[in-house]
Amino acid sequence: MPASPTHRRRPLTGLALRTVAATAVLGLTACSAATPMPTATTPGPTTATESPVPVGDTTTGTFTFGTAANPTGLDPALVADTESYRITRQMLEGLVGIDPLTSEPAPLLATSWEERNEGRAYAFQLREDVLFHDGEPFNAEAVCANFERWYTMPADTRVLDSTIAFESVFNAFSDSPEESVYESCQPLGEHEVLIRLSGVMTSFIPALALPAFGMASPKALAELNANELTVERDGRNLSEFALSPVGTGPFTFETWSDGEVTLSAFEDYWGVPGEIQTVTFRTIPHTDARLRALLSGEIDGYDLVTVDNAAELAREGQQILQRDPYSVLYLGMNQDFPGVDDELFRQAVAHAIDKPALIEGRFLNGTSPANQFLPPKLGVTSEEVAEYEYSPEIARDLLEEAGYDGEPLPFHYPRNVARPYLSSPEKVYAELSRQLTAAGFNIQPVPTAWSDGYLQTVQQDDNRAFHLLGWSGSYQDPDNFAGALFGGYSEEFAYRDNQLFSKIARAVTLPNGDERAAAYRDISESISVDIPAVPLAFPISAAVVSPRVLSYPVSPVMHEVFNHIDLADVEQPTAPAGS
Repeated sequence: MPASPTHRRRPLTGLALRTVAATAVLGLTACSAATPMPTATTPGPTTATESPVPVGDTTTGTFTFGTAANPTGLDPALVADTESYRITRQMLEGLVGIDPLTSEPAPLLATSWEERNEGRAYAFQLREDVLFHDGEPFNAEAVCANFERWYTMPADTRVLDSTIAFESVFNAFSDSPEESVYESCQPLGEHEVLIRLSGVMTSFIPALALPAFGMASPKALAELNANELTVERDGRNLSEFALSPVGTGPFTFETWSDGEVTLSAFEDYWGVPGEIQTVTFRTIPHTDARLRALLSGEIDGYDLVTVDNAAELAREGQQILQRDPYSVLYLGMNQDFPGVDDELFRQAVAHAIDKPALIEGRFLNGTSPANQFLPPKLGVTSEEVAEYEYSPEIARDLLEEAGYDGEPLPFHYPRNVARPYLSSPEKVYAELSRQLTAAGFNIQPVPTAWSDGYLQTVQQDDNRAFHLLGWSGSYQDPDNFAGALFGGYSEEFAYRDNQLFSKIARAVTLPNGDERAAAYRDISESISVDIPAVPLAFPISAAVVSPRVLSYPVSPVMHEVFNHIDLADVEQPTAPAGS
């Protein structure tokens, strides 16, 4: 079993971290892809609540983090965006965590697990003496209450459709029991629970590390009507629970208002308490504004550093923390839009894109062109995928053969946001549009602010030929990409290939090894022929923190919980006995 996620690496000294930052900028500001910098465990930010804490003030255990967008909600079972997960990870923990060194599954609320019934059931031994933030005990009954809530979630509550993690992992809810891999949850004692599956699912344990499977207090779920979306916030319907979640994590919810979410340390936390007493997540959509806020001491760190900002950050002595690439940027295509369902049309799109030119100067060093959707980190890269050489001439010929007559093609792209796979969306769109136009496509730009519902638009609106989006992995298994993106029909792509869906459903049941790797390579090859979307890049993402941060838990899967931040000269509280 991997080491407990409460393990903390020895913090780098301030001098070592400044050395990392100074050398990092040379690679981060390069224009073309090259060998990535080694990932280091690096510092984390300080915080400011009512007034900025000057950089270098080491007398307080507060930490303010600048985020690129508001969370869409704080009920992780019903969201799928990075900024929501970044916050809910601090408050809700799952049975399974992630090893900080390997990204493999590690014990969290479950201390161990055992496979039973030839992979169709798992028994979990639960951590004892764990409390929810409302004082309720964490036990086997609480685990089953959460699983049953996810499984029986009403259709009216499942507003994100297939992007809800339970459906993408387990295929279906209780209203389609014949399709669901989840079957039941049974307490075997106060601190032991049995999860039964309808079939073998090799990705089951890794998938439980998803923030979506964070354990919530059953009492809070009931009292705050978690399945009733009665409150409107930023154009979305949320439940009372999504505005005030209750978990077992190192931080408890305090407030969410005016672009800020504030958390405080949970005094009865079972694990490492850490040094941070107050965390504030402050929404600052523009990257330049986040940079200025960091340099002025208003925030202690932010994520999604851009090429344009990297050099200035390093010159100012800030610490740039690079993650191993574990996301994919793609150009999505809606096959319900007239003409896009023609394979020749989609081939023309693939031939029209010059991926190295798209990456140059717009992504951090180490970003590589993608010809498939499964990142190299997974070790199942196929050498047999269909290749589409960059050739505007071939693209024009294919468009003519497809009968394309120059009809305007609405191309949706996000504004005022940065994502792990896309830190400068406007610049990437401009280059893609230029390339497609040069090959004969009549591009109609449709810019939409991320906060105005961009994600919902491109996953549901039919008035769309193209869209720019990506996927960031949250656990280490090929199904996190193949299953989430192409495991079934979705309105995002309007892609209908039952044979591919069956391949993906079979691959997840295979034991780890050569046969499973071959199955995912075959899946990549099938996707490359059908082209429901064009993979563009495996981007490098990076966060930045101020010099007062001695260590920060950088993670390729964004499993970055702030009780593992070390601040200069802040005394760490004593961990509870037995933790």
